[in-house]
Amino acid sequence: MSRLPTSCPACEGPLVATRLACSVCDMQLEGRFEFPELLRLGRDDLDFVLAFVRSSGSLKEMGKHLGQSYPTVRNRLNEIIAKLSAPALDRDAARREILDAIAAGTMSVKEGAKRLEEIDS
Repeated sequence: MSRLPTSCPACEGPLVATRLACSVCDMQLEGRFEFPELLRLGRDDLDFVLAFVRSSGSLKEMGKHLGQSYPTVRNRLNEIIAKLSAPALDRDAARREILDAIAAGTMSVKEGAKRLEEIDS
């Protein structure tokens, strides 16, 4: 089975699911469903996270399993943590930009409220 794409092949923007279907009864749901943050990781990073959980969070055990040193495994985990933290930082920066534009009078309150709602959805 193919891996679920989470970014647009044209512009690399994040994809949003708009339809879900039950494989048993064929019920369908329509709306805007955001992918969980873990699914936004690349295949290698997601495999690393799964192995980390399966090893009960032991970096020492991960090192043995992967044949890598503890510092190498720790650095890899730190990189993944940074990737998972980035979207929250991006949303905060976007919110600040919108609020600054409203305060400066370069964006209407109505337009700002609309954009803030889009960020939070």
